[in-house]
Amino acid sequence: MTPSVVLVTGVSRFLGGHLAARLAANPEIDRVLGVDTVPPPRDLLRRMGRAEFVRADIRNPLIGKVISQASVDTVVHASLSANPGSSGGRTAMKEMNVIGTMQLLAACQKAPTVRRMVLKSTSAVYGSSPRDPALFDEAMTPKDLPSGGYAKDAVEIEGYLRGFARRRPDVSVTVLRFANFIGPRIDTVFTRYFALPLVPTVLGYDARVQLLHEEDALAVLERATSQEIPGIFNVAADGVLMLSQAIRRAGRLPLPVPSTAVGPVSRFFRGARIVDFSPEQMRLLNFGRVVDNRRLRTVFGFTPRWTTMQAFDDYVRGSALRPVIPPEQVESLERGILSAARSLR
Repeated sequence: MTPSVVLVTGVSRFLGGHLAARLAANPEIDRVLGVDTVPPPRDLLRRMGRAEFVRADIRNPLIGKVISQASVDTVVHASLSANPGSSGGRTAMKEMNVIGTMQLLAACQKAPTVRRMVLKSTSAVYGSSPRDPALFDEAMTPKDLPSGGYAKDAVEIEGYLRGFARRRPDVSVTVLRFANFIGPRIDTVFTRYFALPLVPTVLGYDARVQLLHEEDALAVLERATSQEIPGIFNVAADGVLMLSQAIRRAGRLPLPVPSTAVGPVSRFFRGARIVDFSPEQMRLLNFGRVVDNRRLRTVFGFTPRWTTMQAFDDYVRGSALRPVIPPEQVESLERGILSAARSLR
């Protein structure tokens, strides 16, 4: 059943703002409220059309008034942040992620009009370790529990949401565990990482990388909001790329770093505000993580349009990344090496 009044959190960011725009374009939805602590960028605000921006902090109990006064029936919690740098530091990020979610769920619990809750979660809840299975399905638990950062926040948030679902069994709850986003328009740690001329990698490791195109992510969120499809779903593209393959496809050069130097290197990039590496992201670059998306296709009814490789290539094209070493120089070098080898024979 199509919702009547939808509230979307995190509309100053790419996914929340563009989701609000898509929902506002649906004439069957009466009203769309976009909530955030800061206004969306001007161009994004224009795209949102008839969606109403409400400047509010979900950490404040006043969010309950917004929900009750507007008679909100569907809440899409899309404001979870994985980037401490853009959130004012790790402490502020945790407060917004965890405390904000607790206040939002408390407000939803008291609101009799709320009938649907959609959470933008992450596949990082499975952790990343050398003992991981080849594929994580939705029933599996991590071999090593995330010890901090965004991954730990997401584990706690999903726990609070399970408690909410027990207290409000009349509310349909959908949890979407997204793989890392990629695309020409979205700004993430991964898009910045692969744009570096020299891409730091952990010496001796070549992780499997599974991604999701930004447009597929928006389509999944829109479907979860517009239709009642309760449950937990891994949301990721088909196929994987080895980290070394991705670096080559982006035209970058790998910079292998010994594991003992990973900490100082990540702190350097974080301090220089180039890429905000967190410990769990560094573990992902060590060991990788791949999830099973069968439930997404068979139960949720969605097949990603882009594979991991296609999504990555679209990011490279759309971001206009140029090879660090021009292809003609590589070809010239290869010809020289082959010529030298032949003369030696």
